[in-house]
Amino acid sequence: MEDTEIVQLYWDRNERAISESDRKYGPLCRSVALRILELPEDGEECVSDTWLRAWNAMPPQRPARLGAFLARITRNLALDRWRRDRAEKRYGGETALALEELGEIVSGKSLEDEVQRRELARILNGFLRSLPDRDRDLFLRRYWGVETLEALAKQTGLSVSAVHRRLGKLRERLRDHLQKEGIDL
Repeated sequence: MEDTEIVQLYWDRNERAISESDRKYGPLCRSVALRILELPEDGEECVSDTWLRAWNAMPPQRPARLGAFLARITRNLALDRWRRDRAEKRYGGETALALEELGEIVSGKSLEDEVQRRELARILNGFLRSLPDRDRDLFLRRYWGVETLEALAKQTGLSVSAVHRRLGKLRERLRDHLQKEGIDL
């Protein structure tokens, strides 16, 4: 079934929208959730919450890229759950490491109001557009998709240490870019 048809099912309040979403995008959403949460039962709960959140978002939203829309919802739900669980000292792993790596550059203290968050998003998008495709893919897969260094090395044909070095250089470029744009670090 095409994305436009699935979105229309949501708009028509047809419960089949959920089963079609799960059939087409369930594996993607589960993958996103599991890379962040690590426990299969937590990931599955997060994916179930994704369908509810999508149901409540459509209408009024009519996403042009349903897969990206659902993956973003899943990622946000998984990160919220991870933060809540982390407060209980349940998780560490790749999510903590990836967020810590970026946390050295971008802290939440100066980004509290919506205007500053939007400006940061604009600057980050500009930074990502300036990167060669391979570096942008590596950066997004690590810091948006929370993929392990080992998985990135295997998929790129680089060694783990080469991936680690490349990501370090990309973070340094991001730091320089943010400072040039006037973001206090």
